[in-house]
Amino acid sequence: MLSTNLPSMNALLTVAGAALATYGLRIGGLLLSERLPRAPAFQAFMRALPGTILLSLVVPGIWAAGPWGCLAALATVITAIKSRQTLLAMLAGMLVIMIQRQLF
Repeated sequence: MLSTNLPSMNALLTVAGAALATYGLRIGGLLLSERLPRAPAFQAFMRALPGTILLSLVVPGIWAAGPWGCLAALATVITAIKSRQTLLAMLAGMLVIMIQRQLF
């Protein structure tokens, strides 16, 4: 009788399935990109899509953090606009959250 480590096998199958799904979507996108409309409105929509996806990932975290999360997001945005440096902007937001966690 063979002994198998079931949790390890489940983890391996989960990672393999996620990898297949990810690369399948990438390859599918490349193959279908030739069939997409060339209309300017559609191209503008596609250019804006990465930003909207990023917002859909970030906004729930800001909302869950409450007023301090909103303040950190505001500090991040203002620093990004003023300095044009992404790393500095992220550090500004992290500093706000770090102060909140240390003081409150």
